[in-house]
Amino acid sequence: MPDPRVVPIDDPADPRVAEFTTLTDAGLRRSREAAEGLYIAEGATVARRAIAAGHRVRAFLVPPGTAADAAALAPAGVPVYTAGPAVMRAVAGFDVHRGPLASMERPDPRSLADVARGARRLMLLEDLADASNVGAVFRSAAALGADGVVVSNRCADPLYRRAVRVSMGTVFQVPWTRVRDWGDAVEWLRNVGFVVVVLSPTNNTTTLDAMAADPPRRLALVVGAEGPGVRPRTLTHRADVVAGIPMAGGVSSLNAATAAAVAMWALRPHGEGQ
Repeated sequence: MPDPRVVPIDDPADPRVAEFTTLTDAGLRRSREAAEGLYIAEGATVARRAIAAGHRVRAFLVPPGTAADAAALAPAGVPVYTAGPAVMRAVAGFDVHRGPLASMERPDPRSLADVARGARRLMLLEDLADASNVGAVFRSAAALGADGVVVSNRCADPLYRRAVRVSMGTVFQVPWTRVRDWGDAVEWLRNVGFVVVVLSPTNNTTTLDAMAADPPRRLALVVGAEGPGVRPRTLTHRADVVAGIPMAGGVSSLNAATAAAVAMWALRPHGEGQ
């Protein structure tokens, strides 16, 4: 017997798949997804991790041949819309090759105090505009034992489709929050005992090697945007330490996500008493 939840879609303007449209427009999706309380998970692995994290599925959009797999993932009552390649391309704005698209209910935001509670290692992302970099930082945070991520108001959305995909769904397991006033947030972290370490290829006063010899018990690692780096005021007024990664081969700096991973690994806690 056919699954009644599987519904063919032959018109990209069908209102039932409206929330899957314009997936390639990051700016529009950021404002739209926040307003509509949703985000898009791309691929079966990512959708599975989102569901395991307790996020509610609104609908699936899949090629016809994968409808059964999506239906197996979908909780009761969740529709599985199917569409051929031309309709999928017209709806999403690109050729969908990575499995199902899932429209997910955006979870309630966490507070800074909630993310920082009990944490020893936080990653602070200041104005990273590239969603892929944001996703890569979350994957590193999960792999290297960071306790949470704090993103500035101008940072790319960690729940944007590309960020979620690059993170391999780890955005669902690492606690994170977005803060409106970056300066106040950094100062608050300092006041509750975090040593704020700004990562910068220039203007640094120490190296990761030197810091790694005696890493602080509670550390907030600030990584700035590609190109401009961290804000000048963050360097001059909010950093306890400005650290650099020793370079070789004539290379002056690393990609922001790579630098964050190197620094978080180097400054990981040592021993139970730290």
